[in-house]
Amino acid sequence: KEIGLDGIQVDMGSAAKELPLRKPEVQKAYVEAAKRTGMEIASIAIGAFNSVPLKRDPRAARWFLEALDACKAMGLPLVMPACFGNGDLDMAKTDEIDHLVKVLQEGCAKAENLGITIGLESYLSAEDHLKILDRVGSPALKVYYDVGNSTDKGYDVLKEIPLLGKRICEFHFKDGRHAIGQGRIDFKKVRQVLDKIEYSGWIQLEAAAPHGMRKDYPAYYKFLRGIYPERG
Repeated sequence: KEIGLDGIQVDMGSAAKELPLRKPEVQKAYVEAAKRTGMEIASIAIGAFNSVPLKRDPRAARWFLEALDACKAMGLPLVMPACFGNGDLDMAKTDEIDHLVKVLQEGCAKAENLGITIGLESYLSAEDHLKILDRVGSPALKVYYDVGNSTDKGYDVLKEIPLLGKRICEFHFKDGRHAIGQGRIDFKKVRQVLDKIEYSGWIQLEAAAPHGMRKDYPAYYKFLRGIYPERG
């Protein structure tokens, strides 16, 4: 609120503490803080899956379902399972992908009943993401697209975003170690492809802040607001 942003993405919390946001009292505290400050909570991330992989760990499968319950309890529309680090996805490891698909199918069945979207985030290409989405076969599963991660992997975001189209549910904006607007990614061109897919949802900043978040994030917000208009 102090640095002028519109809202936040809340994380379920660390694996070491078994995801504190699973607790009703923690959920309530976040909801009350949002009301008190006038900030919005856009979605829930599950960063713990970077250390406790959704692709093979039974704890992750259980936490995934509980994260959906937390999302519903907080009145939020989206859960984002992150698949990096130990949870990184490799399409050549078919056993892990098969397990992931099974877990996602179970989660999607619940998400459909709850009216929640699941946004899968990983280093996979747009094409490989689509393969997983098609195998899972649920409208509840979409792609959480990170323009910085995709650029790091050598993917052309200006081609990937239209390919994924409305199967993208939300965005992370960053550009590696670069300041937003001063690096590799042309965010004005990104705006053009977002218009092509008629995207009007949240953009979450996840960018480098070498001068500290209080200084850098307001500058990023001002830059992006020059390209992306106010909602409504």
